[in-house]
Amino acid sequence: MIVCPNCNHQNPDGAVQCEACYTPLPALASCPNCGASVQSDASFCGQCGFNLKSTETAAVAPQEEETFVPVEATLSSQAEVEIPDLVPFDPLVTTESVAAVEASVPSSSAPMPSLNGIEVPPPLEEPSPSSVAAPVGEVPQVPVVVPSEGYGGATQIQSQQAKLLHVQTDTILELQPQLALLHIGKPNDRVPPNIDVSGFPNSEIVSRVHADIRVEGDVYYIEDVGSSNGTYINNMPLAPGNRHRLRPGDKVALGKGDKVTFIFQIG
Repeated sequence: MIVCPNCNHQNPDGAVQCEACYTPLPALASCPNCGASVQSDASFCGQCGFNLKSTETAAVAPQEEETFVPVEATLSSQAEVEIPDLVPFDPLVTTESVAAVEASVPSSSAPMPSLNGIEVPPPLEEPSPSSVAAPVGEVPQVPVVVPSEGYGGATQIQSQQAKLLHVQTDTILELQPQLALLHIGKPNDRVPPNIDVSGFPNSEIVSRVHADIRVEGDVYYIEDVGSSNGTYINNMPLAPGNRHRLRPGDKVALGKGDKVTFIFQIG
């Protein structure tokens, strides 16, 4: 069997291309040790583990060693070659050019003044006022850039606030960002609601423990926790136990008939 190197499909012996993906198959050869069929590009025999590359190395004929002939013998066997005389070049620097350069340089052989036999160097030139450094301890004046009017100072990062807009009364309920679980319902002794809808019209269709909003990072999920009249997301019922990822603009209806409806917003 010939295994396709592309899709590992096993093809019958003698196949030229793969039956599954039509990839050209490698040719087969015989192992010189055990005679088993192996691929021509294989390094070892799959039956006996014989190193197939060793036979290829041994099959390569050794190259003939080069014969080195001494240089003396080569030169003696060749005819003598006449070497022509080199053409002299003009010198790049002449005595006349050096004398011209020396003449152009002003002479500094004037005697220096001496004091008790000791030569005194000429006085140094006084530096200009602009080149004198400021005294140590004095702080140089640096121009201060005053911001123009209307500059608001450092940029402040404003966090996005999630909220529910009650459609019937146009009331906004902000979701507390520090809570990871928010209960929606009406006051009860079992699970006090974080979002109390008892004050809204038609709140009698909302269960006391109706739905939960879970916060995971910046993502908000809502799930029905077994309400009597159900929870609807964009007019589609939300099955109890399933949760829906809230996105800005989603409509959440507590109960049937869109009587208690909220729009999820972020901003």
